[in-house]
Amino acid sequence: MSDPRYLINLKRIIINGHALWLLLAFSLLLQSCSDNKKDTGDYSPGFKPIYDTVVQYYEIKKEPVIGVHYLDSGFKQLKHPFVNDSFRFYGLHYLYEKETTHNLKKTLLYADSMLITARRSITKKQYLINYAEANFASGDAYFNLSQYSDAYKHYYQGYFIGKNLINNAILAEYTYRMGMILFKQSHYQQAANYFKISYRQSMAYKDDFKSFYQRQELLGNIGESYKNANMIDSASLYFTKALSYINSGNKRFSSLSNLIDVARGVIYGDQGEVALITHQYALAEQLLKKSISINLRNGNDNHDAQLTEIKLARLYLTRNRSDKLFDLLQHLRVQLDSLSNEDVEPNWNDLMSKYYTQKKDYQKALYYLRTYSTLKDSAIKKINSLKSTDVNQQQANFDKQNQIESLKDHNKLQLIYIYLTVLFSIMAVIIIFLVFRNLKRSKQDIIAVKTLNDQINDQNNHLEYTLDELKLNNQEKDRILRTVAHDLRNPIGGIASLTSVMTDDDYTDEQKEMLNLIKETSFNSLELINEILEATNTATAPLNKEPVDINALLSNSIELLRFKAAEKNQVINLELLCYPQEIMMSREKIWRVISNLISNAIKFSPANGHILVKAVNLEQEVHIQVKDHGIGIPDKLKNQVFNMFTDAKRPGTEGEKSFGLGLSICQQIMEKHNGRIWFESDTEDGTTFYLSLPK
Repeated sequence: MSDPRYLINLKRIIINGHALWLLLAFSLLLQSCSDNKKDTGDYSPGFKPIYDTVVQYYEIKKEPVIGVHYLDSGFKQLKHPFVNDSFRFYGLHYLYEKETTHNLKKTLLYADSMLITARRSITKKQYLINYAEANFASGDAYFNLSQYSDAYKHYYQGYFIGKNLINNAILAEYTYRMGMILFKQSHYQQAANYFKISYRQSMAYKDDFKSFYQRQELLGNIGESYKNANMIDSASLYFTKALSYINSGNKRFSSLSNLIDVARGVIYGDQGEVALITHQYALAEQLLKKSISINLRNGNDNHDAQLTEIKLARLYLTRNRSDKLFDLLQHLRVQLDSLSNEDVEPNWNDLMSKYYTQKKDYQKALYYLRTYSTLKDSAIKKINSLKSTDVNQQQANFDKQNQIESLKDHNKLQLIYIYLTVLFSIMAVIIIFLVFRNLKRSKQDIIAVKTLNDQINDQNNHLEYTLDELKLNNQEKDRILRTVAHDLRNPIGGIASLTSVMTDDDYTDEQKEMLNLIKETSFNSLELINEILEATNTATAPLNKEPVDINALLSNSIELLRFKAAEKNQVINLELLCYPQEIMMSREKIWRVISNLISNAIKFSPANGHILVKAVNLEQEVHIQVKDHGIGIPDKLKNQVFNMFTDAKRPGTEGEKSFGLGLSICQQIMEKHNGRIWFESDTEDGTTFYLSLPK
């Protein structure tokens, strides 16, 4: 149940830094994630309302039996309980067995379950807090079983966590328990000092009712310690402080007024005993009765009420009020038969013996005296077993054990450092050898690299010469192309004009058909020559930019092309910007792009079709869309439409000629304007071309 290796492992986690913790946390995380990947180290959403309800049954309604049944039922419904859910489930069962059933063996079993669950924690903080709480619970369980050595060991493990984390909330739990042990060993002044330390450390608690209640208990414990040390003035002072502190919580914790009354009743009993010691009998009787009336109620601290009744009985014995004494003891006997109290039983028999002695009924007095002696001997034996251990020495022993373990770990670390130093030394020798070998090789490599660099430089010079030649040849090609195109344009233009005139004369139908063919071929040739000249000029000519209104440019372009659309009974719809927007551009070049896109839309749309031209104003740019419902662009041609002299050219819906240069020219113009041109197309819905012009 209790393994000293737990303490050693914990110490190593704290002393050796975070490395071991990370390994532990990683393994715990893997284990927990297999059950629930959402466990974050807190309560699950399903368990939180169960926990709150059980606390209500435990603390407010004073129905722990119903509370523990509700806990079991609710916990079974959780499909994937978090680690903290399981830890608190065992913790509530531990509290139930300890406070309600007083089943010490079950109490220890649930404390062990808390320890096991704490080791499955998700985070370091969760692990340390749960592990400390579980060790304190185990220590209390062993202490109640009178197994003091195991109890001290678990107390120290909890203390060790708080000490190394400088966590006063954990240390307060330890010093509280040390105070309780010293009190039971009758070391009352030392106990008072521990309770004072615990009170100061408890300021690190979360500011809630639990911390409030423990602080008032600590003030009361300090007063109780001083009272037993016969330091009555100090005892009275701390009882007054405790009562004042309890009263300060009336408004803040009004919903828990019953528990506050219980605490107040305990202090009344303590103050009544102080009054009894100082012979203030009337005040003593008043305070003791107030205490009994509060804590004798159902659900309140009946054990404390029984102890207070013993104090009141002693007052009656001192004042020779035999009838009151006998009635009180008989009433107390009924209580003890239904609720046993091993601290009260010896005192009850002692008072009964003294009562019958006063009545000169020595036979009954002797009977109760023997019973008292038997119970007292048992209690003394238990106390002597507790007194045989020195808790301060126990702590010193554990500290020494930790120092020894620390030295062992330190020696292990030193040995590891030595091994690492030797390993690094060997590696350094190897590295130096490799460096010298590589230096030798690098000299050869440098010579080889120099030779390669010389070759690359020669090749670069040759490439530069070749690129210059290509540039000159390209310029010469453009010059020749423009010259040929220009020289061809005049005679072909003349042929086109002559054939237009000749078609007005009287010729046979066959002759007219041939003349129309010559005319159409001439005009197509002129259009091709113009596009060739445009392509060469666009690539070389500089841009003359000026502010141009987009709405005006689009309106003008469409007006010039409406007659061409009318030939195929097509309608061009225009959606302009909401307000005028000027952009720096070459008016003629962008007009050329827009006109080309609209002409293509007319060419590749069927008769009676609709074409949409739309301008959209964005934050950094203006988009122009030209959408048709024509024949679309097949997937196999989409990558070729912007190539010059592309194979993607196709005739229009009524046989119109296409040369494949227009979109290439459009792309060149848009790139010179730092803009973009792209399209979306399919053979069912037609094609939409987009232009993007930066503002």
